[in-house]
Amino acid sequence: MARRLRIGIDTGGTFTDVVALDEDTGEIITTKTPSTPADPARGFASATAKVLGLAGAGPADVAALSHGTTVATNRLLEDRIEDLGFITTEGFGAILEIARQSVPDGYGNSYFWVKPPRIVPVHRVRTVGGRLDHTGAELRPFDEAGAAEAARWFRDQGIRAIGVCFLHSYAAPAHELAMREVLRREHPEAVVSLSCEVLREYREYERSVTTLVDAAVKPAVNGYLARIGAAAPAPLLVMKSNGGVLSAEEVARQPITTVLSGPAAGALGAAFVVARSGHGSVVTLDGGGTSTDVAVVLDGEPTLTTEGSIGRHPVKIPMIDIVTVGAGGGSVAWISPEGALKVGPRSAGADPGPLCYGRGGTEATVTDAHVVLGRIPPHLLGGEVPLDVPAARAGIGDLAARLGLTPERAAAGILEISAWNQANAIRQITVKRGLDVRDYPLVAFGGSGPLLACRLLDVLGLPAAVVPENPGNVSAFGLLTVDVKNDHVRTRVVRDAELDPSDLGGVYADLEREAGDALAREGFPDGHRRFARSADLRYYGQAFEVRVPAPDGPVGEAFRAEVVRRFHDAHTALYGYGHRDDAGRHPVEWVNLRVSGIGPITRPRLRERPAGSGAAAPAGLREVYFDAWTEAAVYRREKLPPGAEVEGPAVIEEFGSTLPLHPGFRARVDGLGNLVVVRR
Repeated sequence: MARRLRIGIDTGGTFTDVVALDEDTGEIITTKTPSTPADPARGFASATAKVLGLAGAGPADVAALSHGTTVATNRLLEDRIEDLGFITTEGFGAILEIARQSVPDGYGNSYFWVKPPRIVPVHRVRTVGGRLDHTGAELRPFDEAGAAEAARWFRDQGIRAIGVCFLHSYAAPAHELAMREVLRREHPEAVVSLSCEVLREYREYERSVTTLVDAAVKPAVNGYLARIGAAAPAPLLVMKSNGGVLSAEEVARQPITTVLSGPAAGALGAAFVVARSGHGSVVTLDGGGTSTDVAVVLDGEPTLTTEGSIGRHPVKIPMIDIVTVGAGGGSVAWISPEGALKVGPRSAGADPGPLCYGRGGTEATVTDAHVVLGRIPPHLLGGEVPLDVPAARAGIGDLAARLGLTPERAAAGILEISAWNQANAIRQITVKRGLDVRDYPLVAFGGSGPLLACRLLDVLGLPAAVVPENPGNVSAFGLLTVDVKNDHVRTRVVRDAELDPSDLGGVYADLEREAGDALAREGFPDGHRRFARSADLRYYGQAFEVRVPAPDGPVGEAFRAEVVRRFHDAHTALYGYGHRDDAGRHPVEWVNLRVSGIGPITRPRLRERPAGSGAAAPAGLREVYFDAWTEAAVYRREKLPPGAEVEGPAVIEEFGSTLPLHPGFRARVDGLGNLVVVRR
């Protein structure tokens, strides 16, 4: 009998995670394969073949395949941007040089700070005549002869990736569309990104850089998607940074939308799991081999931002608000010139990886510290990947000797520093956003996410930690829980007192029409489309905006008043003050109008399980170092029934991850199979 499988594949720095869902029975199959950084498509193919083998299925049984990719992210983080050109309005060729005045590390270091290198060198910038004003009205016509000369120059120089950003093209795209036609005629091999398609909102510098980032990653991402799409057994959906998926064909138009593809899937998967366990608002921590990604989920939805950056490049697209820190299992422990122990952000990666991988690694890592202290077993993936424990001990021992410590104290110090690095990331996403971190349980997942969960409860005063079932595969599972989603934006800067609601309604109607057309290309008919409105507002004179959801229904005076009320509430919650009753001195200003087009999918069903007796028998005993060496019970997670409780010190092991339960902590299995960790 034919089956209907949906598969989610998330490519990480060390492992490629894969989950298969049988839509008929609800059965979920999870596994992992080593990542192949030199060619991620090979890891993708291996993951597909492995999960189909475990499911006893063939390619014809796959109904849909969703993928989270790091191709764009890695290209930006590693600064692999070559042969990129920029075309802008005549007289504005220095826009990348002017940039912004912000000093990343605070004004105390401003004397020592210089602007980072431009994304495009000055000699690869060409300007073209023609000018629009902020309403989109044409002040000077597009200079087609100058445009052809610029296109031929890029062709002769062999520059094939080109970003185009003309002044005020967010208001009217005609000049940029004309430039693309000239490039098609004069330089047909060029890969072109237009700001009116990538980011149709004002602020020329951010729009220019975002467009250039899209052009920079487009050849690599589109080539990768073409390779895996040709071999995929079903239509390929790709995870976007905004928390939705789109077909590979649509993503190829704007590959920049995938810059946080993998981390976004993890946050969404965690939100889906814990929402059904009664936890609507949580902090999520996705611990991988290279980094740890932290996000906040409020009332079941991850928070969004457009103020993100990847590496040194500002990327002003809608994305889940994620803070990333170089504190993964592969993070390297090293000694600074001053003699202090440091951990990360540099990583040993997947190849050669930590010392215990036995692949030629030469530096001790966080994973090696866990191995030396007995907190993880001497193998990974249920025995598929044996670990070289003596190599880890030798590496940690060498580091300890240089620090004048015992190997145990050095390893414990590595884990303590790593825990504080993660804690600082959590503070950034909570305290700096006006949230009290003590109000939110921690959802720890990823291969290394649960390893420091108990320590994070102590450091941050969190009420509990939730470790989902198969935590190493939550990101891949998250790919199966998200809707098709695309975002559309239009800048409309106007003071609230001068706003014409009918004009507002016309813009929202245009945006919903654009979103509907995009969903139609994805195969969603009229009755299966949903639109989510939002707006960016600020007090007049501010240089930043606050985004608030906008209600459905007619756009009139009641609509306008409700959005403004939500803005006052949100501003007060974020910054501790508002000017609700002082509109004369502090008028509200509308800036951007937004619509997200959503095509709903059928989500997995999480089955509640009957509670057991609460008793749990350990699979064995092992010496584990917490504050001292102690005999700890070792449990197999799949043997723990709902209701079972485990007292620390203990270690709970499973296929893709491990939870060391420190003395003074208790773990209980809830009805959905999650481990809930609290202080005793």
